[in-house]
Amino acid sequence: MTRTCRLPDGREFAVATAAASRLCAGVIVLDPVVYAQTDAAAAAAESLGRELAARHADLPPSRIPGLAEARDLYKSFGMEPTRHRPSSEALLRRLLRGKGLYRISNLVDACNLASLSFLLPIGMYDLDRIEGDVVVRSGEPGEEYPGIRKGPVHLEGRLGLFDAAGPFGSPTSDSARTSTGARTTRVLAVVMATSGYPAATMASHLEACGRIFADYCRAETAFATVLGGEA
Repeated sequence: MTRTCRLPDGREFAVATAAASRLCAGVIVLDPVVYAQTDAAAAAAESLGRELAARHADLPPSRIPGLAEARDLYKSFGMEPTRHRPSSEALLRRLLRGKGLYRISNLVDACNLASLSFLLPIGMYDLDRIEGDVVVRSGEPGEEYPGIRKGPVHLEGRLGLFDAAGPFGSPTSDSARTSTGARTTRVLAVVMATSGYPAATMASHLEACGRIFADYCRAETAFATVLGGEA
């Protein structure tokens, strides 16, 4: 099972040994990307959201087949998905309740569109705000980070992403420190599923993710690989 790779700038991206038996990670670097405040990606995400809401209107999230994968990932790390929801489920729940998606930028909107397309959590980060190598592992006691639009995200015993400066992401919420913004030109995105997820399917998600960001953010895929997953 491959659990490490080198990003185009030479940094290592690794899934810790203890996490590798439970996680399939799709890793993609988009370089360059163009930040903009436009409506096209948001409109596409809202349209897909309406289709999903109509399809699943009578089902609670726990019975929506596409959400089971992310929920199983959480449970494998001892995380309760009804308390700390996967970001993909949180998006769909907003739509099922008739709420619109947050509109921040074309980058965030494109990420939302991809997450709704796969119903898997996707962490998206400004690569230039990440310090050094990246490792995906369970958090230790006291490890946390300020979330976007929320208080501290506690990672003790939970799946998270870490760099030389500490934790900066999880399948629940990204951090303020590495969030994308008007100065973002390079993006690291990580799609997360259980170790039993087919590697070929994850690879197809990365291809689709690259197309979505190309269409709405004028992005180019500089790197993409799958760590873990079943052959």
